[in-house]
Amino acid sequence: MSPSGAELLRQIKNEIEEVDPAEVKELLDEGVAIVDVREADEVARGHLPGAKHVPRSYLETRIEGVVPDRSTPIILYCQSGNRSAYGARTLAHDLGYEHVRSMTGGITLWKDRGYEVEVPRALTAEQRDRYSRHVLIPEIGMDGQQKLLDAKVLLLGAGGLGSPTALYLAAAGVGTLGIVDDDVVDLSNLQRQVIHNTERIGVPKVDSAEESIRALNPDVNVVKYARRIDASNIMEIIEGYDVIVDGVDNFPTRYLLNDATVRLKIPVVSASILGFDGQLSVFKPYEGPCYRCLFREPPPAELAPSCGANGVLGVLPGTMGLLQATEVVKLILDIGDPAIGRLLLYDALGATLTEVKVHRDPECPICSRDPESIQDEEMGVFPDYEAFCAAAG
Repeated sequence: MSPSGAELLRQIKNEIEEVDPAEVKELLDEGVAIVDVREADEVARGHLPGAKHVPRSYLETRIEGVVPDRSTPIILYCQSGNRSAYGARTLAHDLGYEHVRSMTGGITLWKDRGYEVEVPRALTAEQRDRYSRHVLIPEIGMDGQQKLLDAKVLLLGAGGLGSPTALYLAAAGVGTLGIVDDDVVDLSNLQRQVIHNTERIGVPKVDSAEESIRALNPDVNVVKYARRIDASNIMEIIEGYDVIVDGVDNFPTRYLLNDATVRLKIPVVSASILGFDGQLSVFKPYEGPCYRCLFREPPPAELAPSCGANGVLGVLPGTMGLLQATEVVKLILDIGDPAIGRLLLYDALGATLTEVKVHRDPECPICSRDPESIQDEEMGVFPDYEAFCAAAG
């Protein structure tokens, strides 16, 4: 005769280790992974501070994405301590996690003790539907989607790279997208700049991009800068953004951007395209190399032709722009392994992706210095990179 549900639960609780809420409270800041195994509607009413959400029904398939190291101490909890007991047994016996415990009494006893409960900001019904596939991913969930909605990302350029990046960041729910571009839509743009269309030829690109973004996702606040970025305005424009997407097409602006972002400690997701080839890297100040570590001086002009002179495969900016959008999301959510200290080289013709390691240069003229010294405080200016790049060419 098989045991009853109550008997089975008692057996399982005898096989696992339980922990009192008082001890859990002391462990919140000790590197222990706290995992809430309740359903999304229960979590929306409140959860333990810092808890990760993995529903019991998905625990076996999703826990590794939240706690990849099986030696990490884990405490599971649910409403009353039953589902978490089953989950603890599964992690310890079936999946090989070494230090798994279940919180006695669940969040019910936690609340009865008067301990702190975090109540997540609620998504609207429309947002829950729009972002439902994000919420299902344990590395994102409700909290991650709120981070995306709170994030501010600045795109330098609404052209080939900026177009797909802007569209997918908007679709993902990045709450504020700034767009810097002083150009207007031209017929020759439409082979690759998919955020624009034929009806908008002659329209400022920032206005055209805003129209496409709002049609895709009205949650997104678009901030437009219909001007060319330069030393006189860059600090004013970029300050306050969480991540910057570099889609510029000239070396002077890239060097200027590097100076300003290192000074303000803003990460940059940078990409470039030409012909059938693309490059991508993430420059996160003082955590990896900066752009000047990679390119101490610009290459001669004949080794760095423009897309306008040499052309570009129309779909290539889409490939590289989507990689940029992916890196931006990872930086906002602090998940995965962003391409910091790595230069990714994509060959569309060969369908190959090559990775080159890049290290910080201890003698870098920019990131080896104190941030405050990068810009001349008295003059309020950066170096003249137009002259610098012209001299190098």
